[in-house]
Amino acid sequence: MFSRSVIFSLLVIFTLLTPVCAQTLGGNAVFNFLRLSNTPRLTALGGVNLTHPANEIGLAFQNPALLTPGMSQQLHLVFNDFYAGTSIFHASYACYKPDWKTNLSAGIHYFNYGKEPATDAAGNILGQFRAADMLFQVSASRSYLQRWNYGLSLKFVSSRYGVYKGNGLAMDLAVLYADSSAGFRASVAMKNAGREIKKFSEGTTEEMPFEMQAGISQRLKGSPFSFSITAQQLHRFNIRYYDTSYNSSSGFSNKRAGFAGKLIDHLVLGTTIHLNDRLEFDLGYNFLRRRDLNLGNAGNGLNGFSYGFELKLKKFSFQFARASYQANTAYNQVGLTLNMAQFR
Repeated sequence: MFSRSVIFSLLVIFTLLTPVCAQTLGGNAVFNFLRLSNTPRLTALGGVNLTHPANEIGLAFQNPALLTPGMSQQLHLVFNDFYAGTSIFHASYACYKPDWKTNLSAGIHYFNYGKEPATDAAGNILGQFRAADMLFQVSASRSYLQRWNYGLSLKFVSSRYGVYKGNGLAMDLAVLYADSSAGFRASVAMKNAGREIKKFSEGTTEEMPFEMQAGISQRLKGSPFSFSITAQQLHRFNIRYYDTSYNSSSGFSNKRAGFAGKLIDHLVLGTTIHLNDRLEFDLGYNFLRRRDLNLGNAGNGLNGFSYGFELKLKKFSFQFARASYQANTAYNQVGLTLNMAQFR
């Protein structure tokens, strides 16, 4: 049975397994695909959100405390073409065990990078190799009193890039407070705590993309609007990455950020417009994404912005999202949430 004692024991174990120095910036960690959104709703809200009130298992894949009995027998499927010919597939399923008073789910997140040319040190092409990332995850959650929910996700991570292969174990642990009468929700999550179990290179240990997140959301009473603020990478304050050599050679500024700039880098803003029981629109803005992907003083269009919608029908709902990563450059994500009980 999933209990508070089990959560505490696992938390202690994984805390001991997670290196104290797991304070990585940018792409300095292994298995960085774990940071990417698995569902259109999350993509539309800026890629990071812990508290959205949608009854959707796709969001619970990123925050196990969101897993509720209302998601039982949901099957969530997501497809999208990422950059450079990368194909991404996601599937997850949830159920509720009344004897245990526990919500359970399992899911897979798969990145197929296709075939890449294999070369030697001189650049001579020797053939081709395949590259792929895969995450398999199981989650469980339980309620406490009337307004609290806590959840745990265990992850097996695997990456294969030709002859280079690596595996890892990680966990997410989260707590959610929800006051439905006031339309208020708050959550805190520890994500990707763990370590490699098979290294890409013997003798070289790489860190997991560990981070702490916190967020709140508020549905305005008597209006169709919900607003959310989520703070990412709370385990360190300064999350800006500077390549001074590159900036100098490219004519970019090496000016360091002040307190306000470092603070705002952590924030992701989300807005939902609940038009009716069947249709909702989402908007998001990720400050860190916009700053990281800006090219000097050049115009960068809608970089950092994202949007999407969900159309709810009796047996399934359809989700669409579009996120901008540079001027005139964005990707689309499409998902389906099937209510398997209705199909029976």
